[in-house]
Amino acid sequence: MSQGTYVHRTVRLGAAFLIFGAVEFIVGMIVVQSQYPGYSLSQNYISDLGGAHSPWALGFDASVIILGLCAIVGALQIWGAFDPSGGRALGLGFLLIAGIGAVGVGVFPETTPVLSGGMHTIVSFIAFLGAGIGLTSLSFATARGPPWRVFRPLTLACGLVTLAAIVLFSLGQFGASAYYLDLGPGGMERLVVAPVLLWAIVEGVHLAGLPRYAPSVPVRSTA
Repeated sequence: MSQGTYVHRTVRLGAAFLIFGAVEFIVGMIVVQSQYPGYSLSQNYISDLGGAHSPWALGFDASVIILGLCAIVGALQIWGAFDPSGGRALGLGFLLIAGIGAVGVGVFPETTPVLSGGMHTIVSFIAFLGAGIGLTSLSFATARGPPWRVFRPLTLACGLVTLAAIVLFSLGQFGASAYYLDLGPGGMERLVVAPVLLWAIVEGVHLAGLPRYAPSVPVRSTA
């Protein structure tokens, strides 16, 4: 529950989970990429880092699972920071689903035999689409006061960019090579993920900085 621009102290805890999850995943990607011979940011999928050909596959899969768990906890804890009359339930609900999908990505890497590898595709789609819909919906649940002036359009923009990139990625449209804008499958997949990670860090810092309140505790009489 929020009181104007004030939020419950648990919101700060949720913000910390969002920031930590995003940062540890970014660091995990960078480290594992550096140990993957011939890895291409444009031609290799992100999930290749957790596949059979990745020397540090277990490390990457663990980082995805941690990201998903942090997203789940974070979505639950930041509930009180958003306007209940807006898209709070829908937005945070889909972010929760996205977190579950991310955990699934780590549990079922692309080379998993489950459903002949199809399980990885399913959980990846759940994570991507859940994040895109979640952020887009959540933008309508942000307050209109000064503390949220920048973050309302930022949340909407991150959600829309992710959704647009999902559509292009699904259609195999990775850019116009004639104009040197061909991102490749790996680059387009990163365009799906990057806005979500950016939002988690920036919004996490914002939420952590909001003034907080704590419910008053009745004082028992000692008489």
